[in-house]
Amino acid sequence: MFKRTLFLDRDGVINVRLPGAYVQEPEQFEFVEGSIDAIIKARHHFDRIVVVTNQQGIGKELMTEEDLSKVHQKMLDQIKEKGGQIDAVFHCPNLAAENAICRKPNPGMALQAKATFPEIEFKKSVMVGDSVSDMLFGKRLGMKTVLIKSNPDQVAKASLLTVDSQYDSLLAWTNTLDKI
Repeated sequence: MFKRTLFLDRDGVINVRLPGAYVQEPEQFEFVEGSIDAIIKARHHFDRIVVVTNQQGIGKELMTEEDLSKVHQKMLDQIKEKGGQIDAVFHCPNLAAENAICRKPNPGMALQAKATFPEIEFKKSVMVGDSVSDMLFGKRLGMKTVLIKSNPDQVAKASLLTVDSQYDSLLAWTNTLDKI
């Protein structure tokens, strides 16, 4: 039996993006309206849901791995409290200038996910994100791509790519899954 996997970016998809800043502590983490409901709905259509997030605030020494872990624990706990589930969170702490294998659009976090969950098949997976790097990440791995239009400066750039679909929010996209 094949395994469908949903790859989710975090900032601007699950939580409200802080323009020009980083979510450095749990108190700064605010869910995008409807994102928890969207994750719950998505679970009916995907065997795995994983978060893949670039977190260069660590590389800039604005936060630590422990700080990020606390933010992610809050996210996971609140999703679980509402009946949802994220199977794993992968992050890349490197600066964009380093072009690390783990940093989207490079495939490192997807390869980590596959090492953790060997049944993942990228061609049967979907990448949902709000940036060009998210869309390139998905495309390079043969995934379907869904652009969330929460990041206006990225929407125009991403529209130059062959994005499979675009929605205003994660919830707007998951509301269409029953129709597919």
